[in-house]
Amino acid sequence: MLISSCSGEKNVKEKLIVDQCGNQLKFALSLTDQLLGKGKNKVVAPRTTGDDGTIHMVPTRDWTSGFFAGELWYMFELTGDSVWEQKARQYTDLLEQEKLNGKTHDMGFKMFCSYGNGYRLTKDPAYKAILLESARTLITRYSEKTGCIRSWDHNAHRWNFPVIIDNMMNLELLFWATQETGDETFKNIAISHALKTIENHFRDDYSCYHVVDYKPETGEIAAKNTHQGYSDDSAWSRGIAWALYGYTMTYRETGDQRFLKQAEKVARYIIKHPRNPEDMIPYWDYDAPGIPNEPRDASAAAIMASGFYELAGYSQNSTEYLAVADQMLKSLSSSKYLADIETNNGFLLKHSTGSKPHNSEVDVPLVYADYYFLEAIKRKKELK
Repeated sequence: MLISSCSGEKNVKEKLIVDQCGNQLKFALSLTDQLLGKGKNKVVAPRTTGDDGTIHMVPTRDWTSGFFAGELWYMFELTGDSVWEQKARQYTDLLEQEKLNGKTHDMGFKMFCSYGNGYRLTKDPAYKAILLESARTLITRYSEKTGCIRSWDHNAHRWNFPVIIDNMMNLELLFWATQETGDETFKNIAISHALKTIENHFRDDYSCYHVVDYKPETGEIAAKNTHQGYSDDSAWSRGIAWALYGYTMTYRETGDQRFLKQAEKVARYIIKHPRNPEDMIPYWDYDAPGIPNEPRDASAAAIMASGFYELAGYSQNSTEYLAVADQMLKSLSSSKYLADIETNNGFLLKHSTGSKPHNSEVDVPLVYADYYFLEAIKRKKELK
């Protein structure tokens, strides 16, 4: 099913796609409901398909644990069906303990995609309290010396104070916390992190490194790496997607032209890249040596499409950004990427890539691809 450019037919096709996603998520729930709380880690959400072909579930501490609940909230928003709200609440409530998990930077991914969407749609005061506690936990990872929020604690033998481009996505929780409390601390930390990332993560062409490692004692840079890309100097496509989305969001929250300028430069890099495939679903790395015979990353495309739809609302280049987002969403909605109902272990999209250098999650469904796909559909609908 493709999203047509003809207005009347387009609305019908979009509804059909939402209906297809809803039916697929009902199938996913028939699988996941049976697995909740199982295993020594007490799993709470689906992440991908395992090597054995079965659905791979994760515990709350996994960085992807909040996306499935977020999908259910989006389905509630897209359809108005209270059944989706009930399931969204069920899967959201499983994550509460993460509000105190200060060992990770992924508080935005886990808590804002789940509780954040839930609070936005219901104004449940319990959700607000959990989100504020999550924001307070997140800022404990901030360092005045580096001006950034620390990302990973793992691989201490390799990195001292690693900051990854993905961390831009967690800043939205902090902006929200300032709006809700009036405490500028959260917002100031987010702005500092975003500015430091502009300063140190980007190359001259506005592609970005995945990891910048700082010396925690001085704030000096120790190393720049691209951990999940082809090489340290290559352009990992999902990292570029995080940058586009993250700086668009940061501009929305601050009105600071520096962030809009950065988002537009990243957008230009994506649009003009000579290795873009015709369908605009990027290869897992723009510099992967085997292009065109390299895996695609539908998750990067879904994040980009959602980011482009928002960026179009702020830019004089809106027509161009909308055209790119529409092409990405059209491709993702085709049978090549959108799974048939009751296949793909209930995941919506096929052909995502987690970390090819580590031979991890290559050409598989990924829950965050589905989340941002639904968000892109929602944002396109809102633009009308």
